[in-house]
Amino acid sequence: MSDDYGELRDLYQELILDHSRHPSNFRAMPDATRSVEGDNPLCGDHLRLYVQLQGERIAEISFEGSGCAISVASASLLTERIKGTTVAEAEALFHRVHRLLTTGEEAADEVELGELAALAGVRQFPMRVKCATLSWHALRAALRDEATEQITTE
Repeated sequence: MSDDYGELRDLYQELILDHSRHPSNFRAMPDATRSVEGDNPLCGDHLRLYVQLQGERIAEISFEGSGCAISVASASLLTERIKGTTVAEAEALFHRVHRLLTTGEEAADEVELGELAALAGVRQFPMRVKCATLSWHALRAALRDEATEQITTE
């Protein structure tokens, strides 16, 4: 069991590094329905999240900015997972990921979380949780049309 856990942890670390080096959906979106700026002053993470809504569905999502590997990887994973979902589904996923990162409750349901489960190890490093949740808080603000405010982890 210990070897399986180590292999899984290594796989997750590699997934996070890959998303950090080659982030998905990393681009500006001039025709976005909503965009939100997020900032994590402790780590220096800064991003702008773009969302294009068609009714209650997220038709397109992207981001740009800079930050640590965890921040960029989390934003990349978010965009892959959220595209095509409804606003309600995205809000529910926000809560699941937040619990995963803060309490580990959702870690047992790795099949449904898919690649997002790779973020589970972040909760062992409390200072890094803010890095991983920055894009998720920006998403939540965008979906609630709070785009006039800048989201910060402080």
